[in-house]
Amino acid sequence: MYVLKRLLLTVVAYVVAVLTGLVSIVILYVVLSSLPGAPGYFSTMSLSPLVVLVVPPAGLLALAIVVILTYLPALAAALISEIFSLRQIWLHGLFGAAIGAGAFIYASPELVGSISGTDWADLAIVAVGGLAGGISYWLIAGRKAGFARPALSPLPDVLA
Repeated sequence: MYVLKRLLLTVVAYVVAVLTGLVSIVILYVVLSSLPGAPGYFSTMSLSPLVVLVVPPAGLLALAIVVILTYLPALAAALISEIFSLRQIWLHGLFGAAIGAGAFIYASPELVGSISGTDWADLAIVAVGGLAGGISYWLIAGRKAGFARPALSPLPDVLA
């Protein structure tokens, strides 16, 4: 029953992490579009929440694309953290950033071999979104990662 609970918690944490990553990417585009010299499409990307509210199928399509691009690497990272009981916040953030950056590179095949200045900015924005997703995953499921229950110690926590 404990393993089933961990698996369910992992799925819920993944969904929340994806949503957190998408929201943080939009926030980053909104903030960066106000900087002088920002590319024009940054302000267009900041309109995506409005598009999602007006045309919900567009939001569901974006969510489906993100899930398709990230579910296998996220499953691998979740299994590694559960098997080895990896509970460090920085590790989950690193996993999230790597998954986000990898999904962006995979979805943009023209980036392989030549990356321009705005491509680096987009890659960094998506990686930071993945970092935020990894941290939100850690908050829900990563802090107590591990399929095996911790052994009960006869000593109080202070002495153990």
